[in-house]
Amino acid sequence: MLWVGIGGGIGSIFRYLTSVFVSRYFPASFPWATFTVNFTGCLLIGLLMGYFGRQQAMDARFYGLFVTGFCGGYTTFSTFSFENIHLLQSGNSLTALLYIVASVLCGLLAVWLGLVCMKCCH
Repeated sequence: MLWVGIGGGIGSIFRYLTSVFVSRYFPASFPWATFTVNFTGCLLIGLLMGYFGRQQAMDARFYGLFVTGFCGGYTTFSTFSFENIHLLQSGNSLTALLYIVASVLCGLLAVWLGLVCMKCCH
């Protein structure tokens, strides 16, 4: 857990720095900062999982530090994307589609409900 915590802290810092950098140099109505974090996080987890897939023995500390920790702290969208690619490659296309649709719709609904609850309780 220590390696995951260290990686998560570093990933969170990198997410913040990436967001500040992108927002400063690419101001726009499109959320480029979040898009950039999600894209680079997905690229990184793909590279890491590809690397781990080629290894005979995976070092749990290295995996915890970089995949679970850093990528998880940087963006959970990378894990979401990797899980869906894995589902698709495993022949579980319907499960992947359900996971994608349910995650996006339920996520939007949860944020909306949270906003409504806080507005009503104000």
